[in-house]
Amino acid sequence: MKIVFVLENYFPNIGGVESLFKSLVESLANEGHEITIVTSRITSESLLKEKKGNIFIRRMPFNNRYLFTILGFFYALPYIRQCHLVHTTSYNAAVPAFFAAKLFGKKVIITFHEVWADLWNQLPYMGKIGKGAHNLFEQFLLKLPFNHFVGVSKSTSTNLAKAGIKKEKISTIYNGIDYTEFQDTTPSLVQKQKKFTYTYFGRLGISKGLDLLMEAIPSIQSKYPDSQVNLIVPKVPANFLKKIETFIQNHQLAEYVILKHHLSFEALKKEIRASHCVIIPSYSEGFCFAAVETIALGTPLISSDQTALKEVVCGQYIKMDNFSVDSLVKAMEKAKEGKWEKTPIRKFELKETIKQYNQLYEQIVKYEKKG
Repeated sequence: MKIVFVLENYFPNIGGVESLFKSLVESLANEGHEITIVTSRITSESLLKEKKGNIFIRRMPFNNRYLFTILGFFYALPYIRQCHLVHTTSYNAAVPAFFAAKLFGKKVIITFHEVWADLWNQLPYMGKIGKGAHNLFEQFLLKLPFNHFVGVSKSTSTNLAKAGIKKEKISTIYNGIDYTEFQDTTPSLVQKQKKFTYTYFGRLGISKGLDLLMEAIPSIQSKYPDSQVNLIVPKVPANFLKKIETFIQNHQLAEYVILKHHLSFEALKKEIRASHCVIIPSYSEGFCFAAVETIALGTPLISSDQTALKEVVCGQYIKMDNFSVDSLVKAMEKAKEGKWEKTPIRKFELKETIKQYNQLYEQIVKYEKKG
């Protein structure tokens, strides 16, 4: 089978979704399938064209999501013309993938990570015009007749159905991780920070609840001056990071909030293990790799309990009673006092994710042959 993946980002870009698709692609290639990936060029060192066994990577000479939406169609065309199946993801890669696939009558699958709908109007750090434009783009994407939609959680699949997608065109395939990468081979060397440490790690996204976290920090510092907050975030978007830095400066939190950027995977795991808890104050999550990875590393977490977090959070945790700054402060106080809830750990195995995608591909291609 010849499969074309149209993905905004791919390895060596680091992230849960990138890891998922790298593993999926390599698994398919090992089974003899011919794989082509059309993606962005993340670094200047990355080759524009690269062939490794059954995997061919075509990188566009830029890293701009909006250019990807416009120009990705032309880069994907020659490869989609010869394939059996196209797989893409929300948001920006979906448009060129869909129209290129339909031009040649190819089946196209989309993995939807989140459906925000009315949530766009509640999110911080974005003006009304930006919110409206992104909301319209999401609605447009949901109206495109993809052959099949994959929701990465029951929450996401439910929201796809609410958006008008027929249930028979929706499959729920949870994202997965390779748990061997999270096994601690030297547990005696991992020590908790001397100060009680709250950690946030992840991208600077408008849905991640960082506005709530920043507003909660002064209250926690006042009550527990012997604690600290670690923010492990990228340096982009620069304007978003600047807002956080300005808040820290204006509230004299420079010695209390420790900013860290671009850690290696190994360094990040050490930071999570050394933390007393991880905070996930998101407005919404389609799946939440951060929660699953934190649980795999044995670190308790504080959860906003929104959308897919209800499905993936387990082990030791504290849920916010409601989505507010006061509720987050109370949850952080409970964490400092060790008042954790405990439930059995649920695993999301990467090998099971790959197995389910394989089954879906076979189902779609068989249907195409019958048709």
